[in-house]
Amino acid sequence: MNKLTRQIHIGSIAIGGGAPCSVQSMCSTDTRDIHSTIAQINGLAEVGCEIVRCAVPDQEAAHALAEIKRVSPIPVVADIHFDYKLALQVLEGGIDGLRLNPGNIGEKWKVAEIVASAAERKVPIRIGVNAGSLEKELLLRYGHPSAEAMVESALGHIRILEDLNYQEIKISLKASDVMKTVAAYRLFSKQTDYPLHIGITEAGTLFSGTIKSSVGLGILLADGIGDTMRVSLTGEPKDEVRVGYDILKAVGLRQRGVNFVSCPTCGRCQINLIQVAEEVEKRLQGVDKQITVAVMGCAVNGPGEAREADVGIAGGKGEGLIFRHGEVIRKVPEDELADALMEEIAKLELL
Repeated sequence: MNKLTRQIHIGSIAIGGGAPCSVQSMCSTDTRDIHSTIAQINGLAEVGCEIVRCAVPDQEAAHALAEIKRVSPIPVVADIHFDYKLALQVLEGGIDGLRLNPGNIGEKWKVAEIVASAAERKVPIRIGVNAGSLEKELLLRYGHPSAEAMVESALGHIRILEDLNYQEIKISLKASDVMKTVAAYRLFSKQTDYPLHIGITEAGTLFSGTIKSSVGLGILLADGIGDTMRVSLTGEPKDEVRVGYDILKAVGLRQRGVNFVSCPTCGRCQINLIQVAEEVEKRLQGVDKQITVAVMGCAVNGPGEAREADVGIAGGKGEGLIFRHGEVIRKVPEDELADALMEEIAKLELL
């Protein structure tokens, strides 16, 4: 069970206070390219993204973000660094959330102006601490970007906002080092009840980034830590969302889409199971049904696993059995297995 934190809202999405851990991503498009950014957001929304963040490097991007926010199907967060005027501009444009570190904005009056505008519009601020950009004084004191240094940085930024009587805050403490990230979140979680945005920063490509994120976020979620999350991958943002939901699914917190099961294959397998499984998994990406689909290669574990699934395949010699709710439906040749399985999945709505 998640630690109970304060609740804030990014647009219509509740974060903390017992709400389900939400899944976020960030646009890889140039925010100034309104058409491309809106197209990417629409695509992210289609695969279940609940909150999207956009970089705001200049006034042109801030102006474009107002139009993007107007038509976005999901809440939009503006990523701001250093320039308080950009924060004020996106707030006036109707943004749903800010990601900025108040300690990097400059004079206190600039932060106060941002807070006044955010408070008027009930727009939360995410303080995003990153191990790669800690304050110089903290690096001198700790010698390296330790978990303790990251937590101290976060608490310092929080104090700036609390001194301005502003508490619509969420926090992230990210590093590319998995266990350092875990240690920072664990330490911080013991000290405050602010909602936490979790993630492993600069995790890597789809393969390595998925592994690092699954390990780190899985540990935190199992500890009850995490109110919203982003899986940071070098690649297609849609994959961040898919991996995010699969992590939540694996730890039993949320169920979206198909639970896909396939065996690792061995010498008993007499069909090209890898090809069949990859084809089925690819075609299942567009299916948002809470069902279990099994693709198994032989008669040892195959029939049992397939029978436990809503639908499944158990391979034979150049052919396979199609199961539905524990019953054998038919036997089909190997090259028709993927099509046959998808046909049975489509029939589930009619049963």
